[in-house]
Amino acid sequence: MDVAVELCALMGSLSREEGIFGRVVNKAGGSVPDLVRQVAADAEEAWKHYAVEGAVGPDTLEEIDDALVQIDAELAVERLTYLAAHDLVYPGSRRRNRTQARRAAERVVHLLGYEAAWYTNITDLSPRARAWNPVTRHTFDGVVAGTADQFTVVLLQVGED
Repeated sequence: MDVAVELCALMGSLSREEGIFGRVVNKAGGSVPDLVRQVAADAEEAWKHYAVEGAVGPDTLEEIDDALVQIDAELAVERLTYLAAHDLVYPGSRRRNRTQARRAAERVVHLLGYEAAWYTNITDLSPRARAWNPVTRHTFDGVVAGTADQFTVVLLQVGED
C-alpha cells in the first residue's frame, strides 16, 4: 500500500469521532505551526456553534509555535491514542476503542519513521492536573503533529463543556 494512502486512512480512523480533526500533507505543504493553524481553523469553523461567544485563541504562527513542545515517538503514540480514544472535556470518558486507536497511532508513528519530529501542546494529562497550551479558541484542545522527510500529520481534538 502507498504510504500516503495508508497515512490518510489511519488519520481518518483516528479522527473519526466528533470534534477530532486529522490531516496528512506532503512535506512541501508547510511548517508544523502552519499546518496546526490550518487544522485549528477547520476545527473552529466546524465547531463555531459550540464556541464560547467572544472566546479568542492564538492567531499567529508564532503563537502556535510557542504552544508546541517537542516530544519523542513513544509519547506521540500515547498522545495520539488519547486524543482519538478519550474525551478532553470529560476525563475518563471513552470515545472509541483504545486498543484500536493505539494500533493506528503506532502505525502512524512507524510510517513517519524514526527520524520524525513530534510536537504537542499537551503538557500534562494526569487525572488531577490536565494542562495544555491552547492552539484554538475552544475551551479544550489537544494536538499532536509529526513531521518527517515526506509527510506531516496533525491530529486535533477540540471541546466545550
